[in-house]
Amino acid sequence: MEIELSDKLAALAHPNRLALFRLLMRRYPDGVPAGEIAEALDYKANTASAYLSALKHAGLITQQRSGTSLMYAADLTGLRGMFDGLLSGCCQNRPDICNPAAAAAMPAPTVEHPLNILFICTGNSARSLLAEAILTQEGGGRFRAFSAGTLPAHAPRPEVLSMLEAKGLDTSSLQSKPLDQFSAPDAPKMDFIFTVCDHAANEECPAWPGQPMSAHWGLADPVKAEGTDAERRLVFQQAYGLLRNRIKAFAALPFDTLDRMSLQHQLDGIGQLNSPD
Repeated sequence: MEIELSDKLAALAHPNRLALFRLLMRRYPDGVPAGEIAEALDYKANTASAYLSALKHAGLITQQRSGTSLMYAADLTGLRGMFDGLLSGCCQNRPDICNPAAAAAMPAPTVEHPLNILFICTGNSARSLLAEAILTQEGGGRFRAFSAGTLPAHAPRPEVLSMLEAKGLDTSSLQSKPLDQFSAPDAPKMDFIFTVCDHAANEECPAWPGQPMSAHWGLADPVKAEGTDAERRLVFQQAYGLLRNRIKAFAALPFDTLDRMSLQHQLDGIGQLNSPD
């Protein structure tokens, strides 16, 4: 049965359902368990279930079983169908509505005109700092890397600093910083924003000026690793290797030959790379 445009709009008209859908968009293309969604949004389990059912019925999210869990993800095909129905035919007479900038390629980053990249996690003590340091080294001056935390720690983890220094990366500028520092009027304008932990992606972020592109590159928190010192060091090494692979793939993208939709697909795909060095 074809889903009416009015059904899709009605499903998103409820502020709590909209908040749930926005969470799944921030986590896309990952699937998120129903229990995690309820916890992140502080909904009762039965309430979250009702919202998920309404969004699924409207064709805006998908449901898949993984073991004993039901996993939910945003359905971009359904979302595009909603916009196609809403803006059908607009380009015949209103090209200002169908934004032509969305099809334009992003200028290639250069040393003279670098792109600004912000990595976000919760504590800004491990993963996002690793990403900042790695991109600074791997980017060849074509990127300016930053990091921040939604609930920043007092300082970077010593395991992170010692590992980076052992690999010859500069740690002199690394510090744990609050996210709102980068939404201030005098903050650098970001071109890309990547969340590297699920918890940070579950939270609402500021409305960034300039509409930077974003993607979720989540990975497990090495700080929570248990075991011997050697086992914990291995987990930090694995996090470093995984982020390095993703960042090298990002830095190698042909930015000036990809329209924004193609570039977004590339960013989402990089977030699915799961094999560290």
